[in-house]
Amino acid sequence: MSLRINPADFSDPLLRAFLQAHVDDLAPTAPAESRHALDLAGLRAPGVRLWTAHDRDDLAGTVALAPVADGHEEVKSMRTAPERRGRGVAAALLQHALADARARGISRVSLETGSMEFFAPARSFYRKHGFHDCEPFGPYKPDPNSAFMTLSLEGPSPVGSNA
Repeated sequence: MSLRINPADFSDPLLRAFLQAHVDDLAPTAPAESRHALDLAGLRAPGVRLWTAHDRDDLAGTVALAPVADGHEEVKSMRTAPERRGRGVAAALLQHALADARARGISRVSLETGSMEFFAPARSFYRKHGFHDCEPFGPYKPDPNSAFMTLSLEGPSPVGSNA
């Protein structure tokens, strides 16, 4: 696999379909008020940075960072194409996003994911990359359907993160 990570091209119909599949996959996992994936309009909002990973001409994954507060951003729209899972796409995207955040002086990156079994692989992935559980941040409120995680970007990169 030869992965290329670039800023998203919002005119790409493959990207629009990929992001819609992400929202559709998440829809049955929680009630509407507990779903926080950004749609295409949300990903185009000021300050949001979206990257795509391509393997040849195939869209393999996406990741976005969205502002929370000064020096604090949130991982959004992290998705790997189902047929590419387990091949390092997510790790490459996360490392790219964290390197970008560090280069811009961001000191903390957090995320919200589901608390249900469906999201256990995601929570495990983020823990492997140095994230730890935290309280709700930014606009989030406590929600039994949500798990919140954070990573400090100050100091050395967490062991095992390669970020």
